[in-house]
Amino acid sequence: MGPRTSTETEFVANMCNRSQVPLLSFSATSPSISPTQLPFFVRATINDSSQSIPIASFIQYFGWRAAVPIYEDSEYGSGIIPSLDDALQSVGTNIPDRVVISTEATNDHIDIELYRLKSLQTRVFIIHMVPALASRLFLRAKVLDMMSVGYVWIVTDSVGDVFETLDPSVVRSMEGVIGIRPYVSYSDKINKFSIRFKARFLQDNPAREVVNPNLYQLWAYDDVWAMATAIEIANMKNMSFVVPRSGATDLSRIGISQTGPKLLQVIVESNFDGLAGKFRLVDNQLQLLAFEIVNVVGKSTRGIGFWTQDNGIIREINSSLANNNTNNSLKSIIWPGDSTEVPKGWVILTSGKVLRILVPVKEGFNVFVNISEPIKANVSTSEVTGYCIDVFKAALSKLPYAVPYEFYPLVDSYDNLVYEVYLKNYDAAVGDITIRFNRTTYVDFTMPYTESGVSMVAPIKPDPSTSMWIFLKPLTTTLWLTSLAFFLFTGFVIWLIEHRINPDFRGTPWKQFGLIFYFAFSTCLCSQGEVGKQLVTVCGDNMGLCGTHPHIKLHGKSDIYADCTTTHSPTVTDISQLLKQGDYVGYQDGTFVKGVLLKLGFDESKLKSYNSSDQYADALSKGSANGGVAVIFDEIPYLKVFLSHYCDKYTMTGPIYKTDGFALVFPRGSPLLLDMSRAVLSVTEGPEMIEIERKWLIGESTTCPNKSANLGGSSSLSFRSFAGLFIITGSVSGFMLLVYLAMFIYKEKDELISMATPDRSFLEIVKLWFGHYDGIDCNSPTLREYITYSMNSRRRNQDQGSVREVNFTGSTGSQSPISILNPPSEMSFVFGQEGILTPHEAESAASPSLSNRGSSEEDFVELTVER
Repeated sequence: MGPRTSTETEFVANMCNRSQVPLLSFSATSPSISPTQLPFFVRATINDSSQSIPIASFIQYFGWRAAVPIYEDSEYGSGIIPSLDDALQSVGTNIPDRVVISTEATNDHIDIELYRLKSLQTRVFIIHMVPALASRLFLRAKVLDMMSVGYVWIVTDSVGDVFETLDPSVVRSMEGVIGIRPYVSYSDKINKFSIRFKARFLQDNPAREVVNPNLYQLWAYDDVWAMATAIEIANMKNMSFVVPRSGATDLSRIGISQTGPKLLQVIVESNFDGLAGKFRLVDNQLQLLAFEIVNVVGKSTRGIGFWTQDNGIIREINSSLANNNTNNSLKSIIWPGDSTEVPKGWVILTSGKVLRILVPVKEGFNVFVNISEPIKANVSTSEVTGYCIDVFKAALSKLPYAVPYEFYPLVDSYDNLVYEVYLKNYDAAVGDITIRFNRTTYVDFTMPYTESGVSMVAPIKPDPSTSMWIFLKPLTTTLWLTSLAFFLFTGFVIWLIEHRINPDFRGTPWKQFGLIFYFAFSTCLCSQGEVGKQLVTVCGDNMGLCGTHPHIKLHGKSDIYADCTTTHSPTVTDISQLLKQGDYVGYQDGTFVKGVLLKLGFDESKLKSYNSSDQYADALSKGSANGGVAVIFDEIPYLKVFLSHYCDKYTMTGPIYKTDGFALVFPRGSPLLLDMSRAVLSVTEGPEMIEIERKWLIGESTTCPNKSANLGGSSSLSFRSFAGLFIITGSVSGFMLLVYLAMFIYKEKDELISMATPDRSFLEIVKLWFGHYDGIDCNSPTLREYITYSMNSRRRNQDQGSVREVNFTGSTGSQSPISILNPPSEMSFVFGQEGILTPHEAESAASPSLSNRGSSEEDFVELTVER
């Protein structure tokens, strides 16, 4: 069986390993003694490194961002540190310092170390040392008022398992301490053993107070049982050794056991229910599945929860709450100072140093950070103002505690400024500092408080409203031409249908050709003239379309040109245009924007840096060809400041390249980070942010109107925008044309066939067919009713020769669609030998032609109706 301490055990384990004798230890918890290196060493107790994850989980449970280990200066004390570091870092907890105390340290030395801890902001301490040294530490901490409100003390199992055996004065000084120790389920077997243990203890130590056996004593009992059982199973009646004949030292002459390997195998395979729980070894080490979390209250301890490998922190183990959400919380805890409020884990030192806040110094854009007094290296200044400073102060006012600070200006790049915070030369940095991935590897950022993204500003094109052709702006040339073609096609289809039955669509070829144009343009412009006066149509008087954005918007007629002519279009809308033309572009000196431009494909020789809004305006006014630049790239907050003074000449355009905005900078693991992030978020969501932006970025008054921040793209609609409409219009008009032609050919097939004689050429036949179509359709019901009505009304008129003009002043009955919509005020027809003619067609008609058929009006009507 092994010695009590890890140091002694390591020495004996090496001897046992050389002689191949199993060493079973119930107290050597240091991870430095490894069964892998010493195969005959069996750790039948806890491995200190197994406590690291439960401790880290407890700290994570309360959200503490920093903790300080305090351990004894020995192999046992330092053995847990590597695994503890890994566990704390895995949950985002920083280790700002470590305290090592010698087992021989005096009270004065302990006081010095405690005073140093008291000067730190961190208030979470992890204690790993033997009980004797831990007792002295807590007594001195009590004297130095470090067991008061705000402190957190966590002890490992080396102290947590022996609370009941400590001196009462020590226990009283440990009020509120949290202990992590292996979990043991107390049973009747333990109770019976405790009775025998107390009786034997009282017999051997009559002057001492009787206490219950601790966990190490239970493990010792289980180890003895395992060893005795293994010897019995291995049937080891005779234990022989092979002793070497010579050796330089006594150690070298230690013999090698012949039965040791067999005994080791039996011990490792042991599996039974011991006093301390299940005795099962894996890789020569005892397996522990759960840890108990206890709280020192008064003179004893109180269980507040457990940690298991499967569930982490839980309230109860092996109970009906195992799968309940309430089981994920701990019981109430009494903290140092008899407080029930969870400590913050850190404090702002009122008696310590003031926070050193670093601020950047730059030439331009002083609205963000402005230092009004002469700058001196490493000298604080109170004359710092600006947008970022006001946000920082507003966030500090949201904290429930006061934070003293001083500003220190730094004339250097922003990356170096961040690096100074990383080196902890300063406690934080405030300014127009953008969150970048490469910077997050060194420092922590709060929540951003500005709009994110990199964009560009470009000059505005001359106002097109002064042009005489501004009315063409809403549509592209292709759309205008396509619209005109479809209007003409629609007019042609209507003319074709109405030509043979409507006198308004007859006359000379030029007149009819002009009528088609007239009808098309009247439809386009919604003319209220005689033709199409009541035609139901959708046009400019009712609705217009104007493209100022990739999304199509509907406007009334009074709005369409107002929208299209007042949009300030930039001279550049696409980066590919800049790259193709090889234009110069500008950016703010000393920022990461240059790297962004290089990644976008810009040649470094085409990049120019500037420092202020005035320099931006001067460079843009010159243009790329005259020593300036075509556009300026920068972060959106800077562009907003620039446009607040020059929005009448320049505008923001193009795509926005994502960034994470401005934020406050803190060292990694800073206890202020979480509270300041919440405070910044509170400021950005509240009215304070509006006032700060109005004060610094917008100003109380400005002559610049509000404009869209993204004006990229054309303001004209293209053909594709109305392709569907054209397809519908063309399909309907084409279908009506085919229907009409089919009806015409069907009704006039005899006439058309008779004209297609073999002795005539194709062109002659086509000409005859067109001439036949050009005539009036005397069989049209509409025309027949017109004639009948007119002849009846003028039956008594005197004949005026072989050719007579009849004026129709009204109509009844069925009419064509256009005739219904456009009733003529006076329709004139001439009746002659060739039938019904217009006045123009009658000029060449022979007067005697009709007289041969009769001169009575009845005969004339009969002839007309017959035709």
